[in-house]
Amino acid sequence: METAVFIVSALIVLAGGLGVVSSRNPVHAALSLIATLFGIAVLFLNLGAELLAVVQVIVYTGAIVVLILFVMML
Repeated sequence: METAVFIVSALIVLAGGLGVVSSRNPVHAALSLIATLFGIAVLFLNLGAELLAVVQVIVYTGAIVVLILFVMML
């Protein structure tokens, strides 16, 4: 089960990273970044680092991506 969670979250991270790099639309790139950062949080949970997973979701996914989207909307 742990291996399956790792493989699925690693594929989400890889697909999201590819979406960030290959997307021409900045909003789509930001959405791909959200998927990538959530996948990294799942990898942290899989490693047993719950605090790092929560910090990943709150700081990076919550704050940084919202800041990027806000700057793009200006």
